[in-house]
Amino acid sequence: MRAELKNFQHEQYYFRLRLGFTAFVVLALFGVLAARFFYLQIKQYNHYQTLAENNRISLVPIVPNRGLIIDKNGVVLAHNFFVYTLEITPSKIDDLEATIAEVGKLVEISALDRKRFNKLREESRNFESVPIRTHLNEVEAASFAVNHYRFPGVEIKSRLFRHYPLGKLGAHVVGYIGRINDKDLSGLEKSGALSNYKGSDHVGKSGIEQFYEPYLHGTTGFQQVEIDADGRAVRVLSSTAPVPGNNVILSIDSKMQEIAETAFGEHRGALVAIDPKTGSVLAYVSQPAFDPNLFVDGIDVENWKTLNDSLDKPLINRPIRGIYPPGSTFKPFVAMAGLENGKRTPPFAISDPGYFTLANSAHHYRDWKPSGHGMVDMQRAITVSCDTFFYGLALELGIEKLTDFVRHFGFGEKSGIDIQGEIGGLLPTPEWKMRRYKQPWYQGETVITGIGQGYTLVTPMQLAQATAILANDGVAMKPHLVTKIQKAITGETQVLPDVVQDKIALNPENIAIVKRGMMDVTLPGGTAASVGANAGYAIAAKTGTAQVIGIKQNEKYNANSINERHRDHALFIAYAPADDPKIAMAIIVENGQHGGSTAGPIARKVMDYYLLGKLPITELSKIDQKIPIKPSENNTIPVPIAEEELHD
Repeated sequence: MRAELKNFQHEQYYFRLRLGFTAFVVLALFGVLAARFFYLQIKQYNHYQTLAENNRISLVPIVPNRGLIIDKNGVVLAHNFFVYTLEITPSKIDDLEATIAEVGKLVEISALDRKRFNKLREESRNFESVPIRTHLNEVEAASFAVNHYRFPGVEIKSRLFRHYPLGKLGAHVVGYIGRINDKDLSGLEKSGALSNYKGSDHVGKSGIEQFYEPYLHGTTGFQQVEIDADGRAVRVLSSTAPVPGNNVILSIDSKMQEIAETAFGEHRGALVAIDPKTGSVLAYVSQPAFDPNLFVDGIDVENWKTLNDSLDKPLINRPIRGIYPPGSTFKPFVAMAGLENGKRTPPFAISDPGYFTLANSAHHYRDWKPSGHGMVDMQRAITVSCDTFFYGLALELGIEKLTDFVRHFGFGEKSGIDIQGEIGGLLPTPEWKMRRYKQPWYQGETVITGIGQGYTLVTPMQLAQATAILANDGVAMKPHLVTKIQKAITGETQVLPDVVQDKIALNPENIAIVKRGMMDVTLPGGTAASVGANAGYAIAAKTGTAQVIGIKQNEKYNANSINERHRDHALFIAYAPADDPKIAMAIIVENGQHGGSTAGPIARKVMDYYLLGKLPITELSKIDQKIPIKPSENNTIPVPIAEEELHD
């Protein structure tokens, strides 16, 4: 074989070429690495330094004290108190389940406690303590304290909890707070307030607690806490103190509220009393009520079922969400519409045969008094509540003119009171009926609208506001429950101004006719004579009855033959003193039947207290009043119920 000769020069050339290429690649890679180091350490220094600092330092929120809710006399309706809570810091515990099981041998931990703990833990950071059991009593706190050394990462703390010392009293006014849910978070985010709720578990859910949430909540403080690689807190670097929420002062007198609620007894219904000159709400009743303390830490299933399934519907805020036919309490406003539109000019009068008949119709619209009232003018029609008079008046006005006029008194519109959830009631029109039922409007529907029946629906708040506007000669003041906002730290008080909503240009002579008719309602011969007896001040009022179920044309209403919940509602509106009104009110007693005999006495008790300082004879107050109440010097002498009161 011939020996193969190697070309060393050729091989050396390719070796150097490969070596050079490799060196170039290595240098290029080192160049890229150096450029990356330069970019990260020089160009992005501030960015990554901030990220590293954030990994080392965490902001821990400090929840502010919630503001108080106080009545006009200084009685506290909602406040905060400290309770013992058993709390766990997950980052300090190796076996969380085993620890909870051992702690449960000393302090009872229910399935509900565990469920709430797990939910709160998901929403918290690892180094933050999470309550697993609240409201520990002294014995439970002491039992755990002596065994505390066995449970690193578990400790007893004191936390602020909301409390409503008067329980059910004024529950629908004050409202309640509850745990923040997804809906609340969405609302807070939209309002831009979410960042102020870091660490907060609760938010206002109803009533004043909800409407004035931005004032009551306060401003959240923060601590800068240094943490280690395991998420454990090392030390506090700095701290910003929270600003407590403002105190909210109501126009409500809790003693008057107690009298009003007690006067309802076992009846269901609503009451709203207003100062007609300012719009301040003096009493606000929704019966039956509920205990707002049940909701603070999450209501249990049993209590929720009891409240939610009750036929009495205690959770419904009746003054702003209950809708009822106004019945004969609508008549003074129909009267004003007739007078202002020139349809009934004194001395106009009719002879009432006990019914009204439409032209070219055999249908009779009955008066509550079958024999009729004889000769009736506008003033007497209000006093004796003559249906026949108002049937004809409504028909002459027409539904458009009637509804357009009474709308100025707040019917069919929200009053604007400072509680969320108000509804606007209903003032029917031909256009509304066509949209709703695809049917034309009939004259007979206009006829019954004149006595507050048919499609017309009002809330007790609207009825009280309308009465206040009439008492104030057409000047509508915006109703409100809060009069002052007080800073918790300085005590500085901001008075909220009264707001004029509307001014109705009414002829003083027309107002005088309607008011005189309403004053006569509480005098002998009126439908609420017993309410005005021996009052010591003049009361202008109007009674009303609203049907719950219809009866046949020739059938006589017999309350004893129908279910209690199907009986007529009793209504009553009033203001006093009649010559210088200081209080205007509306009352609805569900299935109470007669306004004069059921709702009227409730109004009398409230007015006696407000105007004279009288307490009901059997009243035993639960409330520690700041202002002494002058006892009644004269007992009210009852008078027999007039025949008219049994019907309207």
